[in-house]
Amino acid sequence: MASDSNMDREMILADFQACTGIDNIAEAITLLELNNWDLVAAINGVIPQENGILQSQSEATAHTPSAPPSSASASASASASSSPPSSSSPAFCPVQPSRHIVERQSRMLNFRVEYRQRSIEVVLEDASTVGDIKTILETELQVPVSKMQLKGWKSGDVSDSTVLQSLHLPKNNSLYVLTPDIAPLASTSQSSAQQGSSSQNYLLVISHREAQRDYSLNFPASKTIQEVKRNISDLTNIPVRHQQWDGWPATASDDSITLAASGISYPCHHLTVCRRSSPALTVDQTDECTDVHMVSDSEDDFEDAPEFGVDESEIFGMGSSSCQKSPMMPENSENEGDALLHFTAEFSRRYGDCHPVFYIGSLEAASQEAFYGKARDRKLLAIYLHNDESVLSNVFCSQMMCADSIVSYLSQNFITWAWDVTKEANKARLLTMCTRHFGSVVAQTIRTYKTDQFPLLLIVMGKRTSNEVLNVIQVYRSDEREAREMVKREQDEAYRLSLEADRKKREAQEREEAEQVRQERIRKEQEEEREAIRLSLEQALPPEPKEDDGEPISKLRIRTPSGEFLERRFLGSCKLQVLFDFVASKGYPSDEFKLLTTFPRRNITQLDPAWSLLEAKLFPQETLFLEAKE
Repeated sequence: MASDSNMDREMILADFQACTGIDNIAEAITLLELNNWDLVAAINGVIPQENGILQSQSEATAHTPSAPPSSASASASASASSSPPSSSSPAFCPVQPSRHIVERQSRMLNFRVEYRQRSIEVVLEDASTVGDIKTILETELQVPVSKMQLKGWKSGDVSDSTVLQSLHLPKNNSLYVLTPDIAPLASTSQSSAQQGSSSQNYLLVISHREAQRDYSLNFPASKTIQEVKRNISDLTNIPVRHQQWDGWPATASDDSITLAASGISYPCHHLTVCRRSSPALTVDQTDECTDVHMVSDSEDDFEDAPEFGVDESEIFGMGSSSCQKSPMMPENSENEGDALLHFTAEFSRRYGDCHPVFYIGSLEAASQEAFYGKARDRKLLAIYLHNDESVLSNVFCSQMMCADSIVSYLSQNFITWAWDVTKEANKARLLTMCTRHFGSVVAQTIRTYKTDQFPLLLIVMGKRTSNEVLNVIQVYRSDEREAREMVKREQDEAYRLSLEADRKKREAQEREEAEQVRQERIRKEQEEEREAIRLSLEQALPPEPKEDDGEPISKLRIRTPSGEFLERRFLGSCKLQVLFDFVASKGYPSDEFKLLTTFPRRNITQLDPAWSLLEAKLFPQETLFLEAKE
C-alpha cells in the first residue's frame, strides 16, 4: 500500500507541474502538502479560477446520482497503471479527463496587447489558439498576420496553432506586437511619411548625465537596441548591465529589436544615460555585511580601480542592489554539487546572469566531462578559485568573468569548475581535492598564494595517465602593476604638460584681448576729443557773410580726399586761421591734412595764419583741395 501511495503522489506531482508550469520540485511538493495532496485545490490555489475549473472526484460523484458511493472505493483497488488514483487522492488527466473525475469548464483570458502607441484589449476562451488572437489584432491594427510577431509569452515563442489552455496562463496577461518588416509611421509633428526603412539612418542624441556631455550618433535602422547600448558602453565606460536609460518608448522593452521597430522618433531621437546608482546602506545593513572584507596593503589598490571602469561601490562588493550577506559557498557543505549550486546562484545574484556556465558536480566529475568523453567533445578544464577577501575579486568577476567575449570563449573551449576559498574549511577541502587529482605540487602552489593575489584561474589538460595543470593565471601581478603605474605616471605627466600649455595659451589670449580693449578705449577717447574740438571750432566760426554786404567777399571751393566739395563765403579781410578752423570743423584738422591750391600749387597751411585772404591771394574766388600729410 505504501508503494501505491508513493506512486499516486508521483502522478499527482507530475500532473500538478504540468498544469501550473512550476519546475521547482520542492516548491511543487510544498504547495501540494499545504492542500493535503488535493490536486484540484492546489491548482486552484496557484491559478485562481472563476466559479472553479476543476472538480474533485467527490464533487463529481455528488452530482452523479447513478454512481454508487462504493464505485470510488472499487476504483481504488485497481492498479495505478490501469485506473486513476482513488478518491483519497483526486485524479487529474490533462489529456482526456474522465467525466466522473474532472469536469472542465471554459475559462476566459484577458490580454492587453501593446503595439507602438496603441493598446488593444482582447478577451478569449482558453480553448482558442494564438492564431485567433492574431486574427483579432489584424482587424484592429490593420497589420497582416504573416508580418506580425506576438511576443511576451512566459514560456517563450509559440506557434499560431498553440492552444492557450496548454500554456497554463493566468487570467490577465500582457503581450506586445513586433512588426520588423513594417516601418513605423512618423508622428504628426514630424511628417506623415513612413520611416524605419533599413536604408534610413537614425540620429540619436544621447546625453551622458554624469559627464554632462552629449553624443550625436548616427545608426542604421537595422541596428538593435543592444548594439546601441554596447556602443555607448565603449564611449562612457558604463557596462550595459549598469546603464540606466531615459527616453526609450514603451515598445522598446526588448533589447533585441531594431531601431526601426522600437517606435523611436525619426529622424532624430533624444535619450539620456547614466550609471545605475546603488542605494545607500543603513547602519544595520552595514553591520550585517560580515562577509564583505575590505583588505588592502596600500591605497594604490583602490587607485587602480578606475582602470577597470568601475566605481568604489563595486570594489567593496556593494555594486548590487542589496547587501551581500550570503557567502559564495557555504562552509562544510556535505555535497560538492550543492556547494556549486549555491556558488552559481550567489554569483548570478551579485554579478548578473551573464557569466560562464559553472559545472555542477565534483571536481572528478568535471574532469571526466572534460577529458574522457568523445574525442570531438573533449575540452580543457578551467578551475576558477574565488576569494571574497581579495579586493580584486569583485572587479574581476564584474568586468572580466561576465564579459560576453570571455563567457563565449570559456563556453566553447573549456569546462569551467569553480570553488570558493574564502573560508579555511573550504580551502582545505580544495587542497585535498587538488592533491588527489593533480598531485601535491599543485596543492602547495595554491597554498602559497596570498589573499590579495586571488582570484586564480587554473588551466588543466587531461592526459592518459594523469591530469596536468598547464598554467595558473593570476589576475594581479606586481610587474603588471608597475607597468600600469608607469603608464599612469606618463599619462599624468602628459596631462600636466597639456594643462600647462593650455594655461600659457589662455594667458596669452587674455593679454591679447586686454591689449585690444585698451587700444579700443584709447581710440574712442581720441575720437571723443577730436569731436569735442571740432564742435568748439564750429561754434567759434564767424557767421558766413552775405554777397550784398558791400565788403570784399572771397568764395572758396574745397575738395576733400573723398571727392566731395566744401563751399563757403569769407570776408576778404578774414584771417587764414578762420579758414583753417572751418576745414578742421569738417573733420580735417591742419595737423593731419594740408590745404593746397591747384595752380600754381601752393601749400596754404605753411603760410602765416594771421594773413588775410587778400594777402594770401585767395580772392575773389579760389578752388583748393585737401591732402593727407605723410
